[in-house]
Amino acid sequence: MASLDTHLSEAQPKRAGLWSLSLAAIGVVYGDIGTSPLYAFREALHAAGATHGGVLREDVLGILSLIVWALVLVVTVKYVLILLRADNEGEGGTLSLLALAQRAMGRQNRLILFLGMLGAALFYGDAAITPAVSVLSAVEGLKLVTTGVEPFIEPIAITIIIALFLVQNRGTEAVARFFGPITLVWFLVMAAGGIHWMAQDTEVLAALNPIHAMRFVIDNGQLGLIVLGAVFLAVTGAEALYADMGHFGKKPIQMAWLFVAFPALLLTYFGQGALVLSRPEAIENPFYLLFPSWALLPVVVLATLATVIASQAVITGAFSLTQQAVQLRMLPRMKIRHTSEEHHGQIYMPGVNRWLMIAVLALVVIFGSSSSLASAYGISVTGTMVVTATLAMIVAHKHWKLPLWLSVGMMLPFLALDLVFLGANLMKIADGGYVPLGIAAIILILMASWIRGSAVVAVKDREAELPLDVLLAQIEKSSSIASVPGTAVFLTSTPDLAPAALLHSLKHFKSLHEQNVILTITTAEVPRVSPENRVQMREINDRFRLVELCYGYAEDPDVPQALLQCRKQGWKFDIMATSFILSRRRIRISTRSRVPSWQGKLFIALARNAAGASDYFRIPAGRVVEIGTQMNI
Repeated sequence: MASLDTHLSEAQPKRAGLWSLSLAAIGVVYGDIGTSPLYAFREALHAAGATHGGVLREDVLGILSLIVWALVLVVTVKYVLILLRADNEGEGGTLSLLALAQRAMGRQNRLILFLGMLGAALFYGDAAITPAVSVLSAVEGLKLVTTGVEPFIEPIAITIIIALFLVQNRGTEAVARFFGPITLVWFLVMAAGGIHWMAQDTEVLAALNPIHAMRFVIDNGQLGLIVLGAVFLAVTGAEALYADMGHFGKKPIQMAWLFVAFPALLLTYFGQGALVLSRPEAIENPFYLLFPSWALLPVVVLATLATVIASQAVITGAFSLTQQAVQLRMLPRMKIRHTSEEHHGQIYMPGVNRWLMIAVLALVVIFGSSSSLASAYGISVTGTMVVTATLAMIVAHKHWKLPLWLSVGMMLPFLALDLVFLGANLMKIADGGYVPLGIAAIILILMASWIRGSAVVAVKDREAELPLDVLLAQIEKSSSIASVPGTAVFLTSTPDLAPAALLHSLKHFKSLHEQNVILTITTAEVPRVSPENRVQMREINDRFRLVELCYGYAEDPDVPQALLQCRKQGWKFDIMATSFILSRRRIRISTRSRVPSWQGKLFIALARNAAGASDYFRIPAGRVVEIGTQMNI
């Protein structure tokens, strides 16, 4: 009955109406890209205006055309029409695409693994910059309301960001109800401001002709690439379309884009173009000057709410991505708290939240304005898009079984476009682009060190530990081992070898429980595993059995709950008379280490700070016995 109730509760979101899901997607999925008009057109026009000495009509039409066609090709065609089809049992995102590609290849491929790691690492760079640039750009609108507020812009932004991160432990469920309606109002207000000015100069619609975009890039040489880097700010957040597919489904995300977000964004950008053509001095802040002076303060407040929503989306995205990385064994175990009893996907990770807040605040203090931060924005997103397009080729060929020429031909134009945008953004490295690259490099080093260190530990385990069947044969022959009542569960990642905790328990206590379970927890290359496929159990003899629990990479392991399913397979046991015996390793660098000294020390630091197995697997603390062991790597 409990499993039926759980199944029904998990099915509830799918029963929600298409329109209500689309409204929710407007808030969560399009919060980031929906705040791009605050700075994207302004930064692109500033770059052109600084070179040409003012606002030129051909510059405005060229930049508008670049923005329009970036939205059409990158967001609408690549993501909405193509990549939303590349789902891993309903889940999207870089690591879902990685798991899908690995499964399609039938074996682990180092190049595919590296691409997935790179895409995930770049996302963290984006997660740090998005809240900083979004909140700063919104609060800067106060300068148009009153000039005396300028010294307080940075403190106000810092206060909002700290408050945003401090409430993460409360969960997003209560706030999420307001995300969709607020963002919908935001899009409608933007569209209204754009329509007002566009109606006064309909010639800006000529920017729909892609010739203006091509001519601007060709005629302006290096300036064309610089402007392309700024234009890309208009499509930042497009990755959220794919990453959030598991929360809302393909249709609601497509409808929200085609009928709300896309038209509103086009109208806003056209309105900004018409405004600066009629009033060149509006180049200072073309978004906020779309609105009359009496509406400025309400629009600033609405923009601030919209940017908080955009920031919330990327923060929760960082939590979800980290959870997937931990499950795929790309990062050490971390503390995870569930903030909702109904929705398993709503989680809070204190460690990720703390370090992300520190990074965001550091960026606000160091750069001080959205214009300065805009130079740092874009590289991580374009890098992630290049990775996504490359993995999509592999999935199309190996998983969809399309011919190689068709798989490459379908995605190559988008990959080429992504590479052009990446090249344009790389020109901003000295102006701040080093920030996301530095963050991504740190995450990549952490992932590589953890994966390599874990592999060395696994090899050392195989060298040192005894095969399980050999140990069981020795136990049957021995008459000196006492029997104690109850059940002992030994966790191990190598079920064919005797767990270190079991060996040390026999060595020190000379005793064995009446029932003993060798428990292995594995992660499948799918987001979720159905309850009926969760448990595999095999009896070895009357005292030992092997149990394997399988979880998807988007799931949170709960060992006691999963073990209750063993009762359906005939294993009767009392959870309160069960001891979970774990081994806690103390790892040291050996004189003949198999890894570089710095990497070994980093792996040891990560291992020491990893969440304990009992916390991560939700094992009751009162039922856990830990036996310390030492290993040299």
